[in-house]
Amino acid sequence: MAALRTLQFLALIAGVSSSQFSDCSYFGLLNHLNLTSSNSLLEIMRPVKNWTDPTLVKVDMVLYGILGLDEKSQTVTSHIWITKYWMNDFLTWNSSDFCGIDELFLPRSMLWIPDIIIKQDASDSGTIADDPWVTLHPSGLMVTFARQRLTFTCNFNLYKFPFDVQQCNITFLSMGADVRSLVLGSARNDSTLLKLSEQFMITQGEWNLIEIKIVCTNMTSVERNQSILVYMVTLERRPFLYVINFIIPMVYLLVLDLGAFFLSESGGDKLSFKVTLLLSISVLLLILKDILPSTEVCLPLIASLCVSVFTLVWLSVLETMLVNFLTHLDDVCGKNTESSTDADRVIKQEANLHKADEEYGHVKPEEAPRRDADLLRTILDEVKSAQQKTESQKKQKMKPGFCRKLAKIVDILFFLLYFLAVLMLMTYICMAWVEF
Repeated sequence: MAALRTLQFLALIAGVSSSQFSDCSYFGLLNHLNLTSSNSLLEIMRPVKNWTDPTLVKVDMVLYGILGLDEKSQTVTSHIWITKYWMNDFLTWNSSDFCGIDELFLPRSMLWIPDIIIKQDASDSGTIADDPWVTLHPSGLMVTFARQRLTFTCNFNLYKFPFDVQQCNITFLSMGADVRSLVLGSARNDSTLLKLSEQFMITQGEWNLIEIKIVCTNMTSVERNQSILVYMVTLERRPFLYVINFIIPMVYLLVLDLGAFFLSESGGDKLSFKVTLLLSISVLLLILKDILPSTEVCLPLIASLCVSVFTLVWLSVLETMLVNFLTHLDDVCGKNTESSTDADRVIKQEANLHKADEEYGHVKPEEAPRRDADLLRTILDEVKSAQQKTESQKKQKMKPGFCRKLAKIVDILFFLLYFLAVLMLMTYICMAWVEF
């Protein structure tokens, strides 16, 4: 019993003495870490006790906003938040010795900071906002933050524009360190970073964030082997605006051109209408030229659609010109035939009347009544014959000639081929767009 009381008394004395010697100030902790004065070794040297041990730097990237994609310059502009983690073997302490201090904020200029850059970075240095402080934990874990308006290059595949999905890589690497001294990794997995990005996303523009995939690997160059961390960001375009403003008007113009085949050939209204459609499609092609880059190797489907529609309408205009020419040629031939027939008929009537006048002038007085009756009968026969010829000519005029028949056949055949070509074009474009 006396021994138990002795142990309790010794424990109480130890607790009192430890509380008397503990330091609860940041100054005492800084003095313990030898940070009260300038220490250039901590600024320039990699913080490891054994130089053969590489420093593991974990980089987490969270997307805060997608401002847009520039198809011409092949760049993506976004807001990102970067967090870096690494260990410092020389800056550790026991938090219980300093009244539970579990983190310390130090200026960046006092410590070694890994030089991590983004390989695809195309933004200026003014867009980077580094946290001036580094957070230090008792285990030696160091954490730093950076916010950046990042513009990075990306090789776009615009074949299915505007129903395209772009996959862009953001590659983190060290400028001067190789894989023997610095290794890159990620503190969180890709699914966690995707959820954080979706949670804190402020703006996405016309794009949806689909996936973030993390790949840690080594990159071998001519001089050294470097560790790299790749964030594969998958973005999907929202095509609604392009469908309303571009694709639907293009389809409407094509349907109007199909309906123009039912217009009358007379008056030139059909030709002027088709030329107006051709000019409208040319305006849409100019708009498409401002969107798509001129360096695109594979022609996008929407460009193929526009070129195909423009070609079909152009052929339709040529066909309308041919049909108008054949119809006009048939009218000219019919008028020439009619005018020649009328001239022959007039000459023949004048000759008959002249002959009748000569006979009437040589007749005797006693034969005058009979000759008058014969003359009236002859005139009546000529009038009936002229009426019959006029009616037959009207009937012949109502019937189309060879050129007009040929124009009708050409118009019908071209319409069937045109309709078949439109169906094949729309089927191909739709299947190519929905193909995954």
